Amino acid sequence: MTDDKSKRIETLNDVKKYQPEKERLFYSATHEEILLGLTADVYFVKAREILRGSKKQNSVVTAEVFPRKGGLMAGNDEVLSLLKDMPLRVWAVPEGEAFESKEVIMRIEGPYKDFGIYETAMLGTLASSCGWATAAQECKKAAGEAGVLAFGARHVHPAVAPVMERAAMVGGADGASCILGAKFMEEEPLGTLPHAIFLVVGDTVEVAEIYNEILPPDAARLILVDTFKDEAEESLRVADALKDKLEGVRLDTPSERGGVTPELVNEVRCRLDQAGYSHVKVFVSGGINPDRILSLRKAGADAFGVGSYISGASPIDMTMDLKEVDGKPIAKRGRIPGITKNEKLVSVKEG
Repeated sequence: MTDDKSKRIETLNDVKKYQPEKERLFYSATHEEILLGLTADVYFVKAREILRGSKKQNSVVTAEVFPRKGGLMAGNDEVLSLLKDMPLRVWAVPEGEAFESKEVIMRIEGPYKDFGIYETAMLGTLASSCGWATAAQECKKAAGEAGVLAFGARHVHPAVAPVMERAAMVGGADGASCILGAKFMEEEPLGTLPHAIFLVVGDTVEVAEIYNEILPPDAARLILVDTFKDEAEESLRVADALKDKLEGVRLDTPSERGGVTPELVNEVRCRLDQAGYSHVKVFVSGGINPDRILSLRKAGADAFGVGSYISGASPIDMTMDLKEVDGKPIAKRGRIPGITKNEKLVSVKEG
């Protein structure tokens, strides 16, 4: 197979003949399969056949995409990759900019036969990316100057984990733990250490000392302190061992022990300050959402790792309507024919 769009799915017979390789490693679509149109809803293939049968395959249309609720724009680059090398004009709300419910966030003008089969992929890309970016923005708004890192890769399929964490950074997250997601934003991935390494080694301070000795100087000395002992006690032990080299401690107390509470954050913060370790930051993770960020920040937390609130954000439903056909305003019942004005749209593709 090839990613040449002239070889993409054109007919129902193409659909019937296509068989995925039986020994593929993953069920996620490859870039090639997306470009071939294999992630499309099959009715778009039927529509293409009817278009050809009606001798209207060269009809030029104007399509508009709008969301069912407000949010933050993300996913433009991937949509443009789908439409690359096609004779289309495209306008879109810039990534990172807010939009309202029913506002036109993207407009496409050109032959319907060229892009119709990609409607499923385009809407899915925008729906998911905008949903993740919006959730990240909500967290960052609550955090203010405190840091927010995207920690949600483990909650989604690995094929979309970097897409999700890239969208989170578009939404305002200060970094991401997923290597590929961070790299897509030309950033280095950020994170601490898993509980597993502490359990294997057997002592938090020993792990901290080895970390400090063997990891590169630019690797943040941020140590998890809830594996074995009381979090405040462990924080002081690690601070005594690493002193000014310790950048922060991470609290990730499980729900079985009540999770990370404002009272716990306040105690850790106060005990570190009293011992002369005011430079040590308190990083919190585990079930973090905007409301918890507000209360934990007030208690003294300096940064947050956010997982499922971002990764589990509902996609923002997207709809694509045709609003012109061969220059004539038109629309389905219930919609207004003709182009919808939106001054936020900017040209992102010129034919």
